[in-house]
Amino acid sequence: MTVCFGLLLTQCSSGPQRWTYEYKPGKTCMLIDDQAVAQANIPSKVQRAVAAGNKLRKKPYCYGGGHAKFEDKGYDCSGTVSYVLHDVGLLREPTTSDALRHFGRSGEGDWITIYAKDGHAFMVVAGLRLDTSGSGGSERGPRWTKASRSLKGFRARHPDGL
Repeated sequence: MTVCFGLLLTQCSSGPQRWTYEYKPGKTCMLIDDQAVAQANIPSKVQRAVAAGNKLRKKPYCYGGGHAKFEDKGYDCSGTVSYVLHDVGLLREPTTSDALRHFGRSGEGDWITIYAKDGHAFMVVAGLRLDTSGSGGSERGPRWTKASRSLKGFRARHPDGL
């Protein structure tokens, strides 16, 4: 916990201001042909999360997609995060980006981090970002990316133990 007083407040930070990809041997997925490739030593739940994200990586963006049912033609941001968390056994039903601001525990996880604010959510799984926007291209929809992203306004949350 960071405690700031008086003039020191301008020097204190509530966390990183940008998410930036950083390859870490034995911990980070690689991105090959737009598909996340998990290293063999990562926990099985994390491997399942990577596989779930790979299933969605070519689906189109669809507002409300993934919320009526987990298997859908297209997905929005929170539908994407919900799908992965459900596939891993961490979520019973789809939820909104606002509700994801309160999911799990506060802060970044060792393997999975959900970044959520009112109106948008994305996740980082084993070092790769799964997002429906900000991928640096014109395509929208669930995509793995190494592209940096501002974290302004986002809350970092993580599943317990991950």
